[in-house]
Amino acid sequence: GCALASPAPPQGGSDLDDIGFRILAGGGLGRTPVIGQEIFPFVPKADLLTALEAIMRVYNREGRRDNKYKARIKILVRESGIEAFREKVFAEWARLKDTALKLTDEEVTRCRGFFTDPEYKVLEDDPPPLREALQRDALFAAWYENNTAPHKRPGYAIASVTLKQTGVPPGDVTDQQMELLADLADEFSFGELRISHRQNIVLADVEQARLPVLWQRLKSGALHSYNLNRLTDVICCPGGDFCALADAKSIPVAEAVQRQFSNAAGLDDLGEISVNISGCMNACGHHHVGNIGILGVDKKGEEFYQISLGGSSRRDASLGAIMGPAFAREEVPAVVERLAHTYKAQRREGEAFLDTYRRIGMAPFKAAVYQGGDEEGGNVSAD
Repeated sequence: GCALASPAPPQGGSDLDDIGFRILAGGGLGRTPVIGQEIFPFVPKADLLTALEAIMRVYNREGRRDNKYKARIKILVRESGIEAFREKVFAEWARLKDTALKLTDEEVTRCRGFFTDPEYKVLEDDPPPLREALQRDALFAAWYENNTAPHKRPGYAIASVTLKQTGVPPGDVTDQQMELLADLADEFSFGELRISHRQNIVLADVEQARLPVLWQRLKSGALHSYNLNRLTDVICCPGGDFCALADAKSIPVAEAVQRQFSNAAGLDDLGEISVNISGCMNACGHHHVGNIGILGVDKKGEEFYQISLGGSSRRDASLGAIMGPAFAREEVPAVVERLAHTYKAQRREGEAFLDTYRRIGMAPFKAAVYQGGDEEGGNVSAD
């Protein structure tokens, strides 16, 4: 598909001069994973619609309509070559750039009028109720540190609810928990909650002073885990338990990994690591872009799991590299544990898992997993 990168810095002038976009196209996962490639290094906001329209017209005209498996923009970009595809897009854009699709300040203002901010209060950051709760309750402090993020408005916070309880399929909630989340959205976040890419819930507009009460309410519904972006915050597809396309089960693997790393202190020491699990090559769990990716494969009627390392879906996007031969299901938790041990042994101060992998490469991880290496023994979950 297409992707818009970060806005450019302000340049002065009208509202439309202040922001621009870098546009990439041709990326996608599934059976043929590929990172999108740059089409436009910079497009002013006024020209955003015409640039996107140009890309879509080229794809609509030349995409593979003869084969439903190849009817993807990533296939067209690969078969055309990025230079040829970009040239066709720019030729199309030249015809569109100054048409009625060009954005004006008046049109942006009109569209902005359909979106209104909630009725935010005038508040101060770091209110006494929050400070007192942080000093009084270590568990709340851990949740606050890991599961909240700064808000654009003073006195507010963004709170994430991680749906990754061990023994429960990632992203699942009960009917009672759904009722509770709906009530919490009404009570704490202007009636709105959001579903995140990592199968979690986001309450985007919580008053900082009310975070301790929110946490207590989440605790009453067993929704107070503070493992956001930790190794147990697993993205997982339904796998063979529910999906007819799957080659292997995913949910039991996610649960086994979560049990292997059940110690909170050990998770905090490991820091931010993304683990993504897919039950087949369709990649609904986005295993290609997990720091640790796990892919279920079928070998003569038996389930095995292929491990990849080094993926990322962030601005520094990368596809994971396959480590080697696949593993039986019961081996996967120990494999992930050895990967964690290797990271801990090799990391530099302040270095995340992905940074360490990119610095030292695959070889030390592969040696630790297939040959025992220096990292055999120990137990991350008990550290």
